[in-house]
Amino acid sequence: MRVIAGTARSRRLEALPGLDTRPTTDRVKESIFNVIQFDIEGRRVLDLFAGTGQLGVEALSRGAAFCDFVDSAPAALEVARKNVKACGFEGRAACHGRDFSAFLSRAGEKYGLVFLDPPYASGSLERALDMIAAIDIVVENGIIVCESPADHTLPDLPAPYEKGREYRYGTIKFTLYRRRARP
Repeated sequence: MRVIAGTARSRRLEALPGLDTRPTTDRVKESIFNVIQFDIEGRRVLDLFAGTGQLGVEALSRGAAFCDFVDSAPAALEVARKNVKACGFEGRAACHGRDFSAFLSRAGEKYGLVFLDPPYASGSLERALDMIAAIDIVVENGIIVCESPADHTLPDLPAPYEKGREYRYGTIKFTLYRRRARP
């Protein structure tokens, strides 16, 4: 696992031992960032199921202003902290050891970019999407990036959120949602 581009390019990231965390592959991560590359600079990012923190770290490396890393697993959050520190992003990041719903229910910020990559069989992806839309924590023209199994159908969200394109890579896919500007 490594940072693909930006100020921390080629930096190796620490991984969690065991099979409890499923890191996004470099191929899929590169594809995600190719699609959103012009929507990162200066944005506040939420890496909601952070795991190792690699998606948030990649966004910071590519010019995101700040990233909140959230994970309920202490071991995962410790690895995310180490990866943030190894890349020199401590001043532009905060790590929160909480369940996603507890974090979202108290979210005081709005985000320009949100990454959702929870454990696939948990049902957390749909619950997180519902909460994000209900609380409305995404800025106008903000993006939500969801990783899921390729055969999993994600729901539509109420306006102003709009489900966008899906990108498939073998057994996984990522889906983009955008929060449209109100007329």
